[in-house]
Amino acid sequence: MTVTQTAWQGGMARVDAAGAMVSPGNLAPPGHAEGVREDIPRTGDAHRPDATARTQTRGDVILDLQNISLAFGGVKALTDISFDVCEHEIRAIIGPNGAGKSSMLNVINGVYHPQHGRIVFRGQERRQMHPTEAARQGIARTFQNIALFKGMSVLDNIMTGRNTQFRTGLFAHALWWGPARAEEVRHRRKVEEVIDFLEIQAIRKTPVGRLPYGLQKRVELARALAAEPSMLLLDEPMAGMNVEEKQDMCRFILDVNHQFGTTIVLIEHDMGVVMDISDRVVVLDYGRKIGDGTPDEVKSNPDVIRAYLGASH
Repeated sequence: MTVTQTAWQGGMARVDAAGAMVSPGNLAPPGHAEGVREDIPRTGDAHRPDATARTQTRGDVILDLQNISLAFGGVKALTDISFDVCEHEIRAIIGPNGAGKSSMLNVINGVYHPQHGRIVFRGQERRQMHPTEAARQGIARTFQNIALFKGMSVLDNIMTGRNTQFRTGLFAHALWWGPARAEEVRHRRKVEEVIDFLEIQAIRKTPVGRLPYGLQKRVELARALAAEPSMLLLDEPMAGMNVEEKQDMCRFILDVNHQFGTTIVLIEHDMGVVMDISDRVVVLDYGRKIGDGTPDEVKSNPDVIRAYLGASH
């Protein structure tokens, strides 16, 4: 059994003698710089002899989803789902294919508008939120299927993440004159900081379409970070990656959360990753919530175990 097999898709979850769900491998990232969050012991600590225990306390509730229901015609994608996200935490959303995970992310950043329920972000109820407004309020995301401009360079792709930060007009930017020129220099400086942070300096001028899949995923993360979000939505950021690429992505996600204080909502199929890096986990199945709590609470939940094993309901 290897960590490259996913618990949901490969049916590799198992139950121990006590009836608790055991993930198919405990992939944990090696430490990076000096800011790895450590709410629970991680297997990656073995690779960091100088590791010291740290605890980052969750903040107040930043996002509250109340009784969310979403349907497309007669198909119910989400049914009466409620959970919250606290500031500075890593909140995972897991479940089988078709459980409604991506639909939930689309609800959070305004792509879909639920027929029922309330969305409260930073104490204010959001009604008919547009994705552009969500981005301006500090919500950025990556996608399950890579959504980059393949003919553009890595640098230019990341620059598109700064669009909501520009203040001067299109004509001034076309002339690259006066305030527009100074503004673009500032934005490029920020983009270079993101490039350094994600260790992609060597490919900054390479067209994205020529990069391997794992690096394209990292560029998409860079574009989201360029928007300086307070909340980052990651839709299967490690799908299709090998073990080494997953370790790198885990490391960057933890660093973003700890060093920048960014709240992260994560969809991921690799249960080793989810159990190692998440503060809390919400479990969806057939568009309904069947579990919510810490990783230890979720993996011992009988309903979650049945979903993992594919048992009939």
